[in-house]
Amino acid sequence: MLGGVTAAVYGQVVGFDFLILDDMVYVTQNAHVQNGLSWEGFAWAFKTRHAAYWHPLTWLSHMLDCELYGLRPAGHHASNLALHVINAMLLFGLLRAATRRVWPSAFVAGLFALHPFHVESVAWISERKDVLSTCLGLTSIWFYVGFARGSGLVRYGLAAMFLALGLTAKAMLVTLPFVFMLLDYWPLKRVGRWRAREFQARVEATSPTRPRAPRHRSMIRLLCEKIPFLLMSAASCVVTFIGQQGDTNICIMH
Repeated sequence: MLGGVTAAVYGQVVGFDFLILDDMVYVTQNAHVQNGLSWEGFAWAFKTRHAAYWHPLTWLSHMLDCELYGLRPAGHHASNLALHVINAMLLFGLLRAATRRVWPSAFVAGLFALHPFHVESVAWISERKDVLSTCLGLTSIWFYVGFARGSGLVRYGLAAMFLALGLTAKAMLVTLPFVFMLLDYWPLKRVGRWRAREFQARVEATSPTRPRAPRHRSMIRLLCEKIPFLLMSAASCVVTFIGQQGDTNICIMH
């Protein structure tokens, strides 16, 4: 239902045209993108700082659209719309998994999906980087929640992989390791005093079978756990700073 409502509200964007603000830089006047997917385009996407950013995955997504739709704007807009619908559904599933509360999760996801703040990201083809990085960031959070709930190192690795992919779509995800720290506090309750309080409540409320004490996590251990994520974010900050300093092909707006 959430996906259907989101698609219905934003569906009108498929009738929109390209804009003169940045769409020319990203698509309509970019020969590398218009050539579609190719080895040459792949190499260019990872080497260029065109438009003052290093975001190869975003370039590749635009190339894929040109491969599929050419310069017909409806297809490019439909890709943005599809990503936003997926993001809304991902957020709902993530919140429900993390908090185990259905209706509050649905309310927040609905607010995220329909808030006017997201109109620009969905309706503006050049903002592909926003909806794409959000999709990858939410997926990274989902796997991190699974890891934190005891699902093993595979999910930790997947969380790191999707964060890395998200950073190649938009550097805005550099704050994600700090989001992980906030999630450790609530709703995951991995910080020691939260876990101790939860355990005490279970002891007082249970039957004769005493529950097994949960494993506490010190703040130092939780911080050390985030080092790979923080290193990726730091590297993305450096690359972004270099791109902003050295590229003269800066778009009209970002």
